[in-house]
Amino acid sequence: MIVIVDYGLGNLVSVKNMLKKLGIESLITDKKEAIAKAQKIILPGVGAFDNGMNLIKQKGLLEVLNKKATEEKIPVLGICLGMQLLTRGSEEGIEKGLGWIDAQTIKFNFTDRVLKIPHMGWSYIDVKKENKLIRKEDKHRFYFVHSYYVKCNNENDVIANCDYGNEFTCILNHENIYGAQFHPEKSLKFGMELLNNFSKL
Repeated sequence: MIVIVDYGLGNLVSVKNMLKKLGIESLITDKKEAIAKAQKIILPGVGAFDNGMNLIKQKGLLEVLNKKATEEKIPVLGICLGMQLLTRGSEEGIEKGLGWIDAQTIKFNFTDRVLKIPHMGWSYIDVKKENKLIRKEDKHRFYFVHSYYVKCNNENDVIANCDYGNEFTCILNHENIYGAQFHPEKSLKFGMELLNNFSKL
């Protein structure tokens, strides 16, 4: 069973509906007992970094999420803000992130102001290496909405990059932890393929 964690932020129903189209069973929940039984976890998210971390703590989910991710090592997929929460912290706030990925979340900063923030809309990505989540030989594009991006300290964790003013990581993977900066639930066939691949991990 894939558990979609409801910590108060994110396109929960959109993710569940996309999985349903693929014939994949999932559960939206904020119950520790249900999360403890998860075989895979999706951590979605839209909004501010500190708010996301504080909501996870307020709902008492930090311990069970850490156990599933770092001890049981089940597959975890962070989406958009959910990917940023996987890192050690963000320029957006002062709270520590989950720290499952050796990375920081950085704000886009364009001095020429030609590019607008947030980065919004469809963008092609550059898959750096083959991964169980995505095939390298295909051309992929996904739907993005974000003002911050993840900078990995370990280049081996970078699966794919996207270019918006500067190159940034849009898919990452370290052991059982995966992240997607874009919204696969809004990315039509490209997102369907990625979520289907995640379900098979």
